[in-house]
Amino acid sequence: MTVPWMVGRFLADYRRNPVNLVVLVLVPVVFVIVAAGPMADAARLLGGTGPSVETASAGWAAGFLAGIAMYFQTRTAREADQRLVLAGLPAASLVAARVLTGLLLAALAAAAALGALAARSGMDEPGRVIAGTFMFAVIYLAIGAAVGALVRSPVNGTVLILFVWILDVFFGPSLGSPDRLATRWLPTHFVTLWMVDLPSRHGGRVGDLGWGLVWTVGALAIATVVVTVTTHAVYRPSRHAGQFRTGVSLGFRDYRRNRVLWFLLVAVPVVFIWLSKVVTPGQGTSLALVEDGRAVTLVFWLPDVHAGTMTPIAVAALATLAGLFIVLDARAADHRLRIAGYRAGTLLAVRLSVIGAAALLVVLASLAVTAAVFDARQWLLYAAANLLLATTYALIGVCLGPVFGRVGGVLVAFLVPFLDIGIAQSPMLRPEPAAWARYLPGYGADRVLLDAGLTDRFDTAGSLLLGLGWVAALAVLAAWLFSTTPRRA
Repeated sequence: MTVPWMVGRFLADYRRNPVNLVVLVLVPVVFVIVAAGPMADAARLLGGTGPSVETASAGWAAGFLAGIAMYFQTRTAREADQRLVLAGLPAASLVAARVLTGLLLAALAAAAALGALAARSGMDEPGRVIAGTFMFAVIYLAIGAAVGALVRSPVNGTVLILFVWILDVFFGPSLGSPDRLATRWLPTHFVTLWMVDLPSRHGGRVGDLGWGLVWTVGALAIATVVVTVTTHAVYRPSRHAGQFRTGVSLGFRDYRRNRVLWFLLVAVPVVFIWLSKVVTPGQGTSLALVEDGRAVTLVFWLPDVHAGTMTPIAVAALATLAGLFIVLDARAADHRLRIAGYRAGTLLAVRLSVIGAAALLVVLASLAVTAAVFDARQWLLYAAANLLLATTYALIGVCLGPVFGRVGGVLVAFLVPFLDIGIAQSPMLRPEPAAWARYLPGYGADRVLLDAGLTDRFDTAGSLLLGLGWVAALAVLAAWLFSTTPRRA
């Protein structure tokens, strides 16, 4: 009875945070119902199979939810699991309980995604779609467990999972071509092909379903091994200083020593920006811009501009996660320092300085890759617009942390820039953003960015003021949340 009791306790702990249940519904609904249609349009443009995107989106949503849930379960429960084993609990029982809890969370994520898919468009082959969605979740369960065992920092861990997920989704067989040799090694390549009933003819005698099951069973075995190993690993908690100079200095030192962060700052822009240049088909696209004070529609050669328009997505995603976790990681230390008499303004200045440096690093790393594949017309303004966007989304991350916590914050931090910059503002999907997109935080900075990247004169002063207004409003909200959170802790 030990294993079922522990599974119940682990699930009760997950259920105790109402945000977890909200995002369990929010992510599939937003991703499957809202984003599937625009992504299907993008797939047709990029040479993929448009209709299959809507079916595969259920698997993508379930996989992302399962990966993030297993990452935090593996990482945050590590010390508690070690104490339980030291107290005499059989390690095999603990591992079995953790793996079963992960499978139940994967099933919940898959059920939420399938419910959203059924509400949106229905399922032509429900057996195939249900099984494929669950296989997605199990594969990403192992990815989340592996990242949780290897990567200590939540920023690095979640960005690494997001990095794998982006590779899998945007270069997989639905959005891209199913015949590329390099993409056959992506974790859900064969599962996707079988799920959407698109025979690959390169699965050999085993077939797409066979290889998909190999990936699924192998992922479950990896998750079991990883959970077993983590019961013997011990990590020391980090320390945070309170005085401004010391706090900023230690924050910078922590980033200098964080090798995984440096890797992600290079790898995410390289894959997301450079590969978008490689896979873009040779055709024209129309964009609504402002030139010499007049609204005009200009035609561009897509391979020349696509990489430049993908840069803000990478910048916004990385900056949001940086702002989220820098504040969350320092929250306990800040609470103790406030009790000891430190002023909230000094602590806030320390955290915002470190977050500003992180946003600047994100922009520099992304622009270094962008410069190799995109020729902006006004480079300084283009760089400034990216920095404005990074600052905006770093502050959004600061605001999300106290409200949603780690797990919920990661999922919301994924959704907000994806829906805003990746869908609503994307010039790939429509020549001009819809009217409702003007009320989103990325609209002003993104219009300045497109103006700087694609035209010879600066004509977006209104958009620049709008973007600065968002920064000011978010800074006020972040300061208020930062000052009230220690009193609520």
